[in-house]
Amino acid sequence: MDFALTEEQSAIFEMARDFGAEHIAPHARTWEAEGTIPKALWPKLAELGFGGLYVSEERGGTGLSRLDATLVFEALSQSCASVAAFLSIHNMCARMIDAYGTDALKDRMLPKALSMETILSYCLTEPGSGSDAAALKTKAARDNSGYLLTGTKAFISGGGYSDAYIVMARTSDDGPKGISAIVVEDGAAGLSFGGLEDKMGWRSQPTRQVQMDSCPAPAENLLGEEGQGFKYAMAGLDGGRLNIAACSIGAAQSALDQTVAYMAERRAFGKSIDQFQGLQFRLADMEIALQSARTFLRQAAWKLDTGAPDATKFCAMAKKLCTETGSNVADQCLQLHGGYGYLADYGVEKIVRDLRVHQILEGTNEIMRLITARHMIQ
Repeated sequence: MDFALTEEQSAIFEMARDFGAEHIAPHARTWEAEGTIPKALWPKLAELGFGGLYVSEERGGTGLSRLDATLVFEALSQSCASVAAFLSIHNMCARMIDAYGTDALKDRMLPKALSMETILSYCLTEPGSGSDAAALKTKAARDNSGYLLTGTKAFISGGGYSDAYIVMARTSDDGPKGISAIVVEDGAAGLSFGGLEDKMGWRSQPTRQVQMDSCPAPAENLLGEEGQGFKYAMAGLDGGRLNIAACSIGAAQSALDQTVAYMAERRAFGKSIDQFQGLQFRLADMEIALQSARTFLRQAAWKLDTGAPDATKFCAMAKKLCTETGSNVADQCLQLHGGYGYLADYGVEKIVRDLRVHQILEGTNEIMRLITARHMIQ
């Protein structure tokens, strides 16, 4: 059993980390204040192959493993978890098109998705269905050329910003088996958006409701088969949970690194505060927690890559463990900065705010516990 990253994996991590340090970190607070991420950033990431991390190489993607992809998101999150998480959503959508789309849809959409001229968003959650995702009510009625979609999606990252949306919609009333995945393209008739949500964190990501009123989508925009959308959505969430876990680890690591440096400089009672044993214990506890969570995350990613039968359980456990660990570490880092940690200039309070939502999205941590328990008692 070898826990070391390969040379290639280390290079992937370093490339993403260095890109973030140069192109994201210096602007993260400005983008947060403006409530948007400049679209000019995405083609630069695409030049590194980050627009299609696990799109097949035959289709022009990077074809990375899920483990490799977690390295990218962990590294980028050291600069800004909000930007990294948005990239994760785009990659999940690109992979769904590659895996389930018609050849015509792949030919038309994937090239620009991979170059990130086209930004993709994911529409599952509705105002009345969050954890109970199968209760969604958005309908897709058949017409002569494809589908007419009617309904509202909530909390959509990239709503009104992205160029296409993978929408989970009901093509029949047969519970989860009545849900299909359909691509709706920006500019379609009947497609509109709610107001910009005023959020605690992830403020650089524009988040709005996506509203559809007899919104047309051609038949070729159906992903896979009718009635299989919920299965595709759940399969996509395994990887999404790994990515959001990686984002928590990366951002928390950044907070811890900043805290160690701050404590070496900050003096109290005649010495730097990193010389107080009680505070050293707190640093040690955070390091142990982060290293443990990171190792578990990579094991879960390995299980998903190898098709292990308990991969879904491990992805759920990793998501729960890493997001809670990340938030706890970030909160402790803020505390160790004292009053300065509460100031935006030091960057730690942004990490605390950004990471809080990780325990809610991609399936709440309560649902992660439910998935874990169900696998235990089958």
